[in-house]
Amino acid sequence: MSSNVITVQSSSEEKMSAPEPGLRRQVMSYSKSMMLVRHTMIKGWTGALHSHPHEQMVYVVRGKLIFEHPQGKFQVASGESFIVPGNVQHQASALEDSEVLDVFTPMREDYASPQ
Repeated sequence: MSSNVITVQSSSEEKMSAPEPGLRRQVMSYSKSMMLVRHTMIKGWTGALHSHPHEQMVYVVRGKLIFEHPQGKFQVASGESFIVPGNVQHQASALEDSEVLDVFTPMREDYASPQ
């Protein structure tokens, strides 16, 4: 997305990709310094243990997740948020059908569509 143009991105099921079974993703707005991503997960989904250099802010729109990291694990539910520092291994699992908004900084080039 151009840095001098303002565009509106609508949340849309049709714009979501399915990067793995049980997980759907929609890249919303982004610039080189940050990116907003919408994820939906079905109950029972468990993501791969992973890390990335980006800081990640997570806001739970609906549902309930278990989040695991090197210091332990915790549950988060609708209306709660947390920050994952860059390069920290983590994994999430959905206890219910869930939706989260993730903000990454800087933006995730691996999620961005070609311009």
